[in-house]
Amino acid sequence: MLGDVRGTLRVVAASNDGAQLMELLQLQNDEGPCLECYRTATAVSVPDLTDVVDRWPRFTAAVDAQRVFRSVHALPLRLRQESIGALNLFNGQPGSLSEADLSLGQALADVATIGILQERAIRRGEVVTQQLQTALNNRVVIEQAKGVLAERGTIAMDVAFDRLRRHARSTNQLLSRVARRIVERELDPDAVLEP
Repeated sequence: MLGDVRGTLRVVAASNDGAQLMELLQLQNDEGPCLECYRTATAVSVPDLTDVVDRWPRFTAAVDAQRVFRSVHALPLRLRQESIGALNLFNGQPGSLSEADLSLGQALADVATIGILQERAIRRGEVVTQQLQTALNNRVVIEQAKGVLAERGTIAMDVAFDRLRRHARSTNQLLSRVARRIVERELDPDAVLEP
């Protein structure tokens, strides 16, 4: 389970339908070991779900009705104390995991966290790069439109920009859209130059 930018958990992967059902039951009931693990950024081990009926009554009732799993071990996906999700291990039989198994599970959760955070950083970088490229492209078109207006109206570049901006505002259009229409000869420069 991974948290989104608002902190809302979502099931992103499950090894089988039963595991996915367990995740969904926790989300639907807004309680359970995986949610607690995510919220506290600490491991939560429940060797026998029948022992935690008072702790998570809605979740355990839903699990009991499904008769799929009897124990849950939730390991945090975290960087320092920031939790991004939980790796959840389910078993059809009650029982604890050994310290070695819990350590191995947490190591896998840590590796998964690094991969997820790296992918998110790359994606954010690509978005920023795309936004910067769009801004640059718009700026080039605006400069071209200013040049067209300055030449046509024999006015200074700053005056041409003021006229371009005024026209965009008065027609409720984006400045870059008006500039592109001028450059592509869809909009008569004289219409923008009129006082």
